[in-house]
Amino acid sequence: MSEKPDVDYQAVTARQQAVWATGDFHEIARQNVVMAEALCAAVDPHGGERVLDIACGSGTAALVAARRYCEMTGIDYVPALIERARQRAAAEGFDVDFRVADAQALPFQDASFDAVLSVYGVQFAPDQARAAEEMLRVCRPGGRIGLATPIPKGWSGDFFATHARYMPPASGLQPPLRWGTEAGLIELLGTGTSAIHSEERTALQYYRSIDHAVEVFLNYFGPVIRAFDAAGDESREGYRSDLEAVFRRYNRATDGTAVIENGYLLTVATRA
Repeated sequence: MSEKPDVDYQAVTARQQAVWATGDFHEIARQNVVMAEALCAAVDPHGGERVLDIACGSGTAALVAARRYCEMTGIDYVPALIERARQRAAAEGFDVDFRVADAQALPFQDASFDAVLSVYGVQFAPDQARAAEEMLRVCRPGGRIGLATPIPKGWSGDFFATHARYMPPASGLQPPLRWGTEAGLIELLGTGTSAIHSEERTALQYYRSIDHAVEVFLNYFGPVIRAFDAAGDESREGYRSDLEAVFRRYNRATDGTAVIENGYLLTVATRA
């Protein structure tokens, strides 16, 4: 059941959908390939297994698993991203069942999948308890749930904290970074799993420069675009400056380019 019955999750979801549909998240997801590959290596789906990628975006993790000849399905609530995912699958010759759907109301029967994946996706569903229940429901007993999740520290923690200063989250919602903590995972998945194993990993994000990294997010990342557009001129300059500071703090390049060190949590849980 929902964690906060007084929160209008349907309205919040509709607003979120509009935000994530702004820009082009596919440009951001380029940096998630390394996480998708690490997640698939950890979950280790085999050819012929039924695999679901939740909040799949333009299909990054789904395509990694499809290359293993899995029977792939991917869902996202942004139609343009699903269309991009279909185009990418067709270009590689894969028959992937990409659908427009909500992580909080998956259109599948119980125990439909051998493995369920999500890379920086399901964690942003406003009704976290419902999204977790749905993920558990569609995964067969003994199946695997794999997550690559932002954590409260490092680049992700600083980035989302900076963003929240300019666009505060809706009242009553749990933070997405809850999924990146051991306590949060136990709360969300513990009753439906027999084991949860997590470890912190590092993913490197590559850009031409710090300025280029900031421009990529200002031009393509829906939440940043919305926050920037809603701010006044003075706040916009402050926001840009604060984003630049976050990228600069985690830049490991010394040649004028940007190589951003991003820590994340890689989790594999076994469905009870």
